[in-house]
Amino acid sequence: MIAPHTPLGPPPPVGKRAKKTLLQWILQQRESLAARCPAATLRLADLFAGCGGLTLGAVEAIRRAGFDADVRFAIDLEPECVETYAANFRTTADRLVCGSIADLLPGEPGEKLDPIEAALQAKVGNLDIVLAGPPCQGHSDLNNHSRRDDPKNRLYLKAVRFVEVTRPKVALIENVPAARHDKSKVVQTAAEFLRKTGYQVRFDTISAHRFGLPQRRRRLVMLAVRGKDPEPIFARYRKASGYHSVREIIGDLQDEPDLAKGIFGTPSRMTRTNVSRVNFLFREKRYDLPNHKRPNCHRDNDHSYKSMYGRLRWDRLAQTITGGFGSMGQGRYVHPSRKRVITPHEAARLQGFPDYFDFGLVSKRTALHQMIGNAVPPVMAFQPIFDLINDGYIETGA
Repeated sequence: MIAPHTPLGPPPPVGKRAKKTLLQWILQQRESLAARCPAATLRLADLFAGCGGLTLGAVEAIRRAGFDADVRFAIDLEPECVETYAANFRTTADRLVCGSIADLLPGEPGEKLDPIEAALQAKVGNLDIVLAGPPCQGHSDLNNHSRRDDPKNRLYLKAVRFVEVTRPKVALIENVPAARHDKSKVVQTAAEFLRKTGYQVRFDTISAHRFGLPQRRRRLVMLAVRGKDPEPIFARYRKASGYHSVREIIGDLQDEPDLAKGIFGTPSRMTRTNVSRVNFLFREKRYDLPNHKRPNCHRDNDHSYKSMYGRLRWDRLAQTITGGFGSMGQGRYVHPSRKRVITPHEAARLQGFPDYFDFGLVSKRTALHQMIGNAVPPVMAFQPIFDLINDGYIETGA
């Protein structure tokens, strides 16, 4: 295990140093210390915060840039997520809300401020950074029921309304790539409105492996900046290459279930049928389950579910980690060298959560899996926020 470290300074998005820095962070047992003499404090808010993936990345970026971080406001619907967020960021109750952002922002973009919104504005104060990860299930290509036509997709515009009300220097809004194809064009509408209110806006699809994680997780990232075009930030990421292997991230945990107590370090139990399937994969030294071993609905040669019932490889990208990582029928979640599915600890590592992040308040396995799988990898906030600070997009004291 790599020893805990203090902030290492600017990690570029490519190259060996960036990889080393990311790996050290993920393996940390203790949180990085804040700067002893911070140049300034950067204030942030996180909407649809979940357990705090975006906040975690932004706070680490702020600290490594030599500043202190002040979480002024965070909100999420799920009580267990709010409890986990509070435990990790030591956020006071007056700054952390369990509820819907729609209740605090009854107005639509461009409308006169409602008294509730004015009260929120006064409470939050001046912000430097707004983070938002609106619910993505309505946009997801995995959601056949309401694909691209879900009323929850309108929550994307609540993030825009919050930006309008609080006027931060920078806003980062992330979602699944399919969000840009929403029938109501929420992404395009959001960008157009933000531009009208004085922000320069860019959005692009970025995979987590561009930032060093061994995970094929593609997200639509929008950056809105007051006074400066963020396009050079995206241009840098399009050229980025080099990522950790699955072995580097979780190789030291392969025997953890033999000693671990509790749900975080142990895998879900498999059915007898799935145990037989896993044994087949290892016996035949295969990573994809052949059709004749799959359920009847997967036995069509033209199916597109190749990764399901599959086994991870040490030296290749993992697929997107979802809340279904406890079942081999939900994706390629069989461990590379052990006859089991990955544990929540391994899933959290593959999501980029450092070991010091505490999931201990979650007592139910299903809730823990969903929390980890639904989280935004912290590095997807860390790298953009660090670069925005380092490149002068966020001017302190302005």
